[in-house]
Amino acid sequence: MANIGLFYGSNGGATEDVAQRIAARLGDVDLFAISESTIDRISDYEQVILGTSTYGDGDLQDDWDGVLSRLDDIDFSDRTVALFGLGDQDGFPDTFLDGMGILNEKLAERGARFVGRWDSDGYDFMQSKAIADGGFAGLAIDEDNQSDLTDERIARWVDQLKAEFRKGA
Repeated sequence: MANIGLFYGSNGGATEDVAQRIAARLGDVDLFAISESTIDRISDYEQVILGTSTYGDGDLQDDWDGVLSRLDDIDFSDRTVALFGLGDQDGFPDTFLDGMGILNEKLAERGARFVGRWDSDGYDFMQSKAIADGGFAGLAIDEDNQSDLTDERIARWVDQLKAEFRKGA
């Protein structure tokens, strides 16, 4: 079994693509689409990465929305968690990355130890539920408006995660 479980929800394929790119850079990762896997598999990993997009006016991605309440059955106090989210800062500047913010809030309630916080500099949005501790709760990706920055952001974030996962947060 890999050391890290990466779980993502994706409607249009962009979040799946980013999840695969993150997994490829990290190595030793088990990759799961929430639509095809049981959420209970999260319990198999001490280090977890969760990825989601934001839909509509700040809604959680469909697959995550369907299992959000089941996260209450998982004890996250012994898990180190990193988040990544996709959003459209130009089209939805008032709800940019709210899906990631919803996951962050739920997991904080469940006692998760977070790594992978991300600076909000370089983004142009009005507000976001994903803001935590002065930056984003995790890696912020905007494939609609800043796709040219995605590979660089993933590379920097993965390097950050490797160091933070080693420390155990």
